[in-house]
Amino acid sequence: MSNQGQGGASCCAPLSDAPLDQAQAGDLAKRFKALGDPIRLRLLSLITSAGRETCVCDLTSAFDLAQPTISHHLKVLREAGLVDCERRGTWVYYWPLPEALRELAAVLTTSIGVTTG
Repeated sequence: MSNQGQGGASCCAPLSDAPLDQAQAGDLAKRFKALGDPIRLRLLSLITSAGRETCVCDLTSAFDLAQPTISHHLKVLREAGLVDCERRGTWVYYWPLPEALRELAAVLTTSIGVTTG
């Protein structure tokens, strides 16, 4: 997903500012879908909160799941563009892609006041 729109503006304005075009909606839906699974959401949280690259060995030990299951979930996060990784010897290290996370946050930001009552 491109982080630049026409004129160099940010890719995704808040939903309250402008409707998404078809390509933006498709790209964002892929990312939100990846986060719709609690295991993947927790994996992203662990990777992002580590403050450094995180070894898959550390991620696997945080779950009561088989390593191939964790690898599948990490692959989904990677294919959604939320994390990236690098193999070093027998281990794979993951890190978040901050721009992708900023885009998700930006599209959910609202500039309108909401009142309840």
